[in-house]
Amino acid sequence: MSFNDLAAALEVRRQDNLYRQRRVLESAQGPEVSVDGRRYLAFCSNDYLGLANHPEVIAALKQGADVYGVGGGASHLVNGHSQAHHSLEEELAEFTGRERVLLFSTGYMANIGAVNALIGKQDSVFQDRLNHASLLDAGLLSGARFQRYLHNDPDSLAQRLSRSEARRKLVVTDGVFSMDGDIADLSELSRVTREHDGWLMVDDAHGFGCLGAKGGGCVEHFGLSNEEVPVLIGTLGKGFGTSGAFVAGSEVLIETLIQFARTYIYTTSMSPAVAQATRASLRLVQSESWRRDKLMKLIQRFRSGCEQLGYALMDSPTPIQPILIGDAGEAMRISAALEARGIFISAIRPPTVPAGSSRLRVTLSAAHSEEQVDRLLEALNQVRTGGVA
Repeated sequence: MSFNDLAAALEVRRQDNLYRQRRVLESAQGPEVSVDGRRYLAFCSNDYLGLANHPEVIAALKQGADVYGVGGGASHLVNGHSQAHHSLEEELAEFTGRERVLLFSTGYMANIGAVNALIGKQDSVFQDRLNHASLLDAGLLSGARFQRYLHNDPDSLAQRLSRSEARRKLVVTDGVFSMDGDIADLSELSRVTREHDGWLMVDDAHGFGCLGAKGGGCVEHFGLSNEEVPVLIGTLGKGFGTSGAFVAGSEVLIETLIQFARTYIYTTSMSPAVAQATRASLRLVQSESWRRDKLMKLIQRFRSGCEQLGYALMDSPTPIQPILIGDAGEAMRISAALEARGIFISAIRPPTVPAGSSRLRVTLSAAHSEEQVDRLLEALNQVRTGGVA
C-alpha cells in the first residue's frame, strides 16, 4: 500500500498556505515563553486568568500527587473515581448552581459524550454554523438529523425548530465562539428552544472564569437558570489553567450520562492530581475577581489601540481578540513578521475558519501587563501594510 496520495494532499495544503506545524514550548505558560529555543512575548494562550503556572495551583497538584498518585488507574466506574474527583464535582456543582457535575478527561469527550447520550436516530440536533469542531462532530456521530442555523440567529433557529417533528430536539451552541470571540445570545436562544420543547446545550469553554461577576461564565452573565440552560459544558484548560472538562445539570441528566455517555464510561479518569489542582484554581477564580477586572481593562486598551492603527477587529468583548486579515498567506506573513520582533501569535486559517477569513487570533490574559499590550500594539504598527487592515 502506498501513501503517495496522502503525500500529494499534504503538498496541496503547503501550497495553499494551510500547512500546520507544531512548535515546542520549553517553558511554563505565561506572558513570556520559550519556544524552539527563543524567548517571546506570547498572545496565543487560552490561559485567560493566568492560573496555569500559579504557585497555589502547582502546590495543589503536588499535594494531590502525594496523596492520590499521578494516574487515575481506571475508569470512574471501575476504580478510578478518587476523592479529589468527587470533591471537585461537588464544588463545581455549587459554583455553577446545578444539582450535579460530571467530570470528563477533555472538552471534546464531554461534548461527544453528552450529545450522543441524549439523542439518536429518532431525534434532531440544531447547531450554530460557527460551533466548535467537537460540537459539530458530536452531532454528526449521534445519527440524529443534523441542522445548522445562521450564526447567533435565534430567528433562524426558530424556523428550523418549527419544522421539526423529532422525538427530541437538542440545540447546541458555544457560549463564547472560540475563533470570533463573540458571545451567543443565550437568553433568546433559550427562549426559542423552550418554546419548541427543546433542550439547550451550551459549551462555555471560553466563558468560564472570565465572564460573570463571580466567573460563572455566560449563564451567569445572562442570569440563566438550569431550566433555561439544562445542559452546561465547561472546560478546565482555559480560564481555570488546568485540564479536563465537566457537564453540569440536573440529577437526571448526570445519571443519564453516567449510564450512557461512552466517552465517560470507557476511558481512564483524569489524573486525580489535576483534579486537586483544579480545586485550587476554582478557589482563585472565585476569590480573585481582580483578575477579571484587569482582563477587561486590557481588552479595552488593546481594542482602542487597534482602532487607532486601523486594524479590523472582530466584534468581541472577550479575551479572544481576532484581527481579521482574510488571505491565509498574508496572515502567515504578518505572524512571521511579529515573531521576528519577539511576538508570538498564531495565524488561524481554513479549515479552522471559513475561506477568506484567516486571522491573527490574539488572546489576552490577566497575567499580561499594560506595557506588554502596548508592545504588541507597537509591533502591529511596525508590520502594518496597506493590505493588512
